[in-house]
Amino acid sequence: MRTQVDALIIGFGKAGKTLAPYLAKQGLKVIVVEKSPEMYGGTCINIGCIPTKALAHQAELISELQIEDAASRSLKYEQAIHEKDELVAFLRAKNFDNVNNTPGAEVITGMASFISDHEVQVETASGSMVIEAGRIFVNTGARPFIPDIPGIHSDKVYTSTEMLNVAKLPRRLTILGGGPIGLEFASIYASFGSEVTLIEHGDRFLQRADRDIAEAVQQVLESKGIRIALQTKVERITDEAGAVKLSLMSPGGREELETDAILVAAGRQANTEGLNIEAAGIRLDRRGFIHVDETLQTNKPHIWALGDVNGGPQYTYVSLDDYRIVKDQLFGSGKRSTQSRQHVPSAIFIDPPLSHVGFTEDEALKQGYKIKVVRWAAAAMPRARQLKKTAGLLKAVIDIETDRLLGFTMFAAESSEIINIVSVFMNSGEPYTVLRDTIFTHPTMAESLNDLLSQV
Repeated sequence: MRTQVDALIIGFGKAGKTLAPYLAKQGLKVIVVEKSPEMYGGTCINIGCIPTKALAHQAELISELQIEDAASRSLKYEQAIHEKDELVAFLRAKNFDNVNNTPGAEVITGMASFISDHEVQVETASGSMVIEAGRIFVNTGARPFIPDIPGIHSDKVYTSTEMLNVAKLPRRLTILGGGPIGLEFASIYASFGSEVTLIEHGDRFLQRADRDIAEAVQQVLESKGIRIALQTKVERITDEAGAVKLSLMSPGGREELETDAILVAAGRQANTEGLNIEAAGIRLDRRGFIHVDETLQTNKPHIWALGDVNGGPQYTYVSLDDYRIVKDQLFGSGKRSTQSRQHVPSAIFIDPPLSHVGFTEDEALKQGYKIKVVRWAAAAMPRARQLKKTAGLLKAVIDIETDRLLGFTMFAAESSEIINIVSVFMNSGEPYTVLRDTIFTHPTMAESLNDLLSQV
């Protein structure tokens, strides 16, 4: 079977699922190919932001209730997994309907692979078909990277995707990797009551953060009972009766660590396996991601790569902005590109969340700025006292010569919301004094911006 379309989107990620109905409404015939019915809606909906943050919220509630009984915590965890599954199923169906019910757009479930730069073969449950498209958009995302460690393919070793389906709370959990994914899972499972060990091969915790911020985060995580092992290498993983053992090497020597489950959070790699990229003549970058220019086009002008697969910042909201770039390039002014992005915020959903936008203090100094740095303790905020969430620290980096806010970090309750205010403000180009003197409602965490910037 062969069919022709105006646009073929491979992968059901945020950019693709938003682009498909838009293109269809412009009168184009559009097909979206997704290899798994469990991934309608993409990573965020099914195995990323939504399920992990749902678990993080439930874990936070458990922590607030101060439930000490292990059986009760385990039961709460099982309930949280069930509620997460219901939420994901609802959103997955909604995402499918949003695309498939748009006139001119169709979802096909199957495995896509390039035959040429305009032709893609799709293997479905009912047979094979060839789709010929004038424009092709690859939106297949990324998947967990599995390091080459002897024994790592044990059935007690999980990726972040698989960990979300572990129905029973592990008494002991060991996490390989101290990045955002590892930290979020560490915070979640420690709050539910697991004994968590976080193993990081580097010698610095939160390597990209300023040391004062990293130390504050480490202190809070350790207060939750999380053990953080730096400069530690996993040499071997061995299955034991009812458990699993890690052979570790650190500056302190060799150690054997027994645990009930291992989460591998050692980074992500492009989801291009099986796509037969070579047949399309598409270039990959040195990391294996699809190489794109500032308009997200590949070296084939009619093929774009959107979302995590293009090697950009791996956030669903950046994938959404990829859609905006393509939309503008095809039907707008053509001015929007990745170069247009300024002050993109980020948040790590530990408890409390760690959020950041702009330069860190170290980065600003390396860029040659003359700066003023101010800090404010979260415990000084009335709202933090109300919430009984007094842990944390706020930090701002100011350019002395222009009075512009160069960077802001907030490790405190509700920071994942506040960071968006600061991002919008930084994009305005106004001096920090405007934000300092802005009127915020009281009592809120937002008014901490007044107090912090009054220290300049």
